[in-house]
Amino acid sequence: MPLTAHGTGAPVIDPDRFRHVLGHYPTGVVVVTALDPSGTAIGMTVGSFTSVSLDPPLVAFLPDKGSSSWRALRASGERFCVNVLAAGQEDVCRAVAVRKTDKFHDIGWRPSPAGNPVIDGAVAWIDCVTEQLHDAGDHHIVVGRVTHLQAGDEETPLLFHRGAYGSFNPH
Repeated sequence: MPLTAHGTGAPVIDPDRFRHVLGHYPTGVVVVTALDPSGTAIGMTVGSFTSVSLDPPLVAFLPDKGSSSWRALRASGERFCVNVLAAGQEDVCRAVAVRKTDKFHDIGWRPSPAGNPVIDGAVAWIDCVTEQLHDAGDHHIVVGRVTHLQAGDEETPLLFHRGAYGSFNPH
């Protein structure tokens, strides 16, 4: 009899195999930003971001529950900004993903209409207010109501695919 997950009858999926197979699906790379209570820019790199609804305008991202960056964003309040990184911003992606403090030390940004950091050179940015927070295994699903948004130049976005960063050039 095959192993099952928590008595559900569903087969147990090896986490490494899961990551490997899903790594074949390319994802965009965003940095979710906010300001902490002292006015310092905070953020986290996220590869799980999607549009949800046109009416009302909703987007979502899925942070790891154990992330200290996610805890800091939650503690900062209900407002956040999603910055879609450009193909040439892998350094920004890595800096925000790796640094524990002072993540924006050498990253240029300006305030959005809601005061959230908009990263210089981002392909687009989306200001949001948290609409819903859902439990989803070891992650949360954060649904944000869009309050402001803007596309930048016609830069190509940074993508993550099969463990590496790259870009997409349309035909």
